[in-house]
Amino acid sequence: MPAQTPTQPGAPATRTVPAEATVLSRIRAYYTSVDAGDVESLLALFAPDARYHRPGYEPLVGHTALRRFYQGERIIAEGTHTLTETVVDGDRAAVHGEFHGLLRTGERVDLRFADFFTLTSKLTFATRDTFFFTPLV
Repeated sequence: MPAQTPTQPGAPATRTVPAEATVLSRIRAYYTSVDAGDVESLLALFAPDARYHRPGYEPLVGHTALRRFYQGERIIAEGTHTLTETVVDGDRAAVHGEFHGLLRTGERVDLRFADFFTLTSKLTFATRDTFFFTPLV
């Protein structure tokens, strides 16, 4: 059952927020789907107008852009995500983890990442922002 945020006198009506376990379950389902190459399952986790920001790409907006990215534009051929830390605050979550895999070039990649999610009232991802721990500047 979703928790209710506290209300102060004169404040707007309470906002229903999802339980932490529910949010984490959705996020774990995302990484399971992406590691399995199951594009349809991962798309179902995103709102139809979701926005995904990822270094090196223009913002991906909506299911069509996300599908195009995961089915062809993504430079990762295969790999595994491992979450090492998760933080949930109502309809927002942050995760930190490691990725080990292969790029489409055949190059092996091992890196740390952080993702930030916001969820809709239907528990789909409204936004996702990815950051990689790699020297660029």
